[in-house]
Amino acid sequence: MSKSPASDTGQKRPSLSRYLDPRVLNRVDRLELNARRIVEGFMAGGHRSPFHGFSVEFAQHREYAAGDDPRHLDWKLFAKAGRYFIKQYEVETNYVAYILHDASESMLFGSPRAAASKLEYANHLTAALSYLVVRQTDAIGVGIFNEGLVSYMEPKQSFAHIHRICHELENTQPKKKTDTGGIMHEFAERIKKRGLVLVISDLLDDPARILDGLNHLHFARHEVLLFHIIDPYELEFPFDGLIKFEGLEGYEDLLCQPRMLRKSYLQALNEHILAVRSACERNRVDYVMLNTGQPLEVALQSFLQSRALQRVARR
Repeated sequence: MSKSPASDTGQKRPSLSRYLDPRVLNRVDRLELNARRIVEGFMAGGHRSPFHGFSVEFAQHREYAAGDDPRHLDWKLFAKAGRYFIKQYEVETNYVAYILHDASESMLFGSPRAAASKLEYANHLTAALSYLVVRQTDAIGVGIFNEGLVSYMEPKQSFAHIHRICHELENTQPKKKTDTGGIMHEFAERIKKRGLVLVISDLLDDPARILDGLNHLHFARHEVLLFHIIDPYELEFPFDGLIKFEGLEGYEDLLCQPRMLRKSYLQALNEHILAVRSACERNRVDYVMLNTGQPLEVALQSFLQSRALQRVARR
């Protein structure tokens, strides 16, 4: 087994579980998952905070008051206005991230063209994202859900916490239907401070409920990333002949000729994806489709690099 780079934080990286794949960690070890919008934190880190200090990025002026550090006086403004003003800056801070991980029965599907089932792919993604967040000295919490919240691990910033997350992923048995919209509502109420919410799901749910959940998180001022896990067979529907489809999440088995259904199926799928994408755009949510036919290390590296470039471009 290959060794991956050591952490720059001074913390010892955990021994690798099967969900902490060295191929994935080697690709993303030097990348970061930064928050683009304002979050609330309490330590110096790499993210914008709503609290003011005297570093990083200029925010506003305020009048000088007794006791203020004269080093932060704006002498150019004094020359124009004849009064003393202090420069205030936005301080960089850490954040808390929350992963909402879908463990409904439909996540068990995996076609011959996929690298893994949707569930296994999502488990590796959750582990890798948790590692990234802790690696950059931020805190990660994980909620595993189907029709409701199955288990919840409070946010912590330690590699031992990643072990607990991986252990929980390994011992969760997918069942029941998914309620992605409902879990977003629950966490919009649960999370008291602004943070980063990462939703990982195959999104086999009513788009209207997903939209309502995204709206709730948006109005609670959280930054949201939606990872849509989808199998290549779901995207292409390449079945032929007489096929028996196994019903998941309470649906009955179906015996049919897929060729007769392909056009209608693909139209319905594209409409569903468009509805979710549109909801994400309206709520300033990053929508990321992850095809399980693509190696996770490639997909995750591409996403993180693209996000980093967009962050630099916005400054």
